[in-house]
Amino acid sequence: MRVLYQNKKISYFEKGKGDTIVLLHGFLENKSIWENFVNELAKDFHVVTIDLPGHGVSESLGPVNEISAMADAVNTVLQYLRVSKAIMVGHSMGGYVSLAFAELFQKKTAGVVLFHSHASADTPDAKKNRERTIELIRESRVEFIGRFIPDLFAAPNRKRFADRIEELKKEAHSISKENIISALRGMRDRRDRLMVLRQSDYPVLFIGGRQDKRIPVDKLLAQVKEPSHSELLLLQHTGHMGWLEQEKITMDAIHSFAKRTYGKY
Repeated sequence: MRVLYQNKKISYFEKGKGDTIVLLHGFLENKSIWENFVNELAKDFHVVTIDLPGHGVSESLGPVNEISAMADAVNTVLQYLRVSKAIMVGHSMGGYVSLAFAELFQKKTAGVVLFHSHASADTPDAKKNRERTIELIRESRVEFIGRFIPDLFAAPNRKRFADRIEELKKEAHSISKENIISALRGMRDRRDRLMVLRQSDYPVLFIGGRQDKRIPVDKLLAQVKEPSHSELLLLQHTGHMGWLEQEKITMDAIHSFAKRTYGKY
C-alpha cells in the first residue's frame, strides 16, 4: 500500500484495529523488520509500519532525506489512514523521525519509544564521521554494508544471528548508493531535540543495549531524566539491534507500554 508525499511514493502496511502504534525502522532497514512485532501488537492495536523515504520501496525525497521531511511523510500516511493519535516507535534513525514527528505534531503523539535512539544532534566529530562514511560508500557500498551491519550486534550474537545478518545485508544492498548517502546527510543535519523530550506531555520509553556501540548507555541515562514521564529498559548482552537480539523482551515491553499509555490495563 502506498501514498504520495511530495509526488514520491511512500509505502506502508497496516494490521489490526483500535488505538494506533507506528513502527519506524532504522538506517538501511525497511518495514519488514517489524513482521513479528506487527503480528503480536495487532492482537490489541492498529499497527502501521512505513518504509521511510529512500528505504524499502519508498522513494527518496532528494539528495538529503531530512528527518523533519521524513516525519511529515509519516504524517501523510496517518492522515490518509485517518489516524488522529499514535504511539511512535522508532529504531535508531526511526527514533530521530519519531522525535521530529512529536515536535511537529505533538497533539497527534500519544507516546514515544526511542529504540536504540536518542534526542541529541550529531556532534562535530560525529558529523565528520558521517562525511567519512559517505566517502566510504562512494568508494564501495558493498564493502561498507558488509562491515556495518554485523557491527550493530553484540559480538556474541553475530554467530547466533548469522543467517539474519546475511538477510539484512541483502536487503541493504537493494538500497542505492544515492539513497544511502541522502539518509546519512539527513542524520548529519538533524537538529537537537532534547527540548522535545523536556516539553513532552506523553510518556517516553527508552530501550537500550549495554553493548550498543552506537548509543552508549551513559548518553541514554543522561536523557532519561528529561521527560516528565520516562521509562527505561536496558538490555543485557545486546548491541544496537534489540528488536532482533532480544525480540520477545522488547516486543512485550512495547506491548505493555502501549497498553498503559492507552489505558488498556
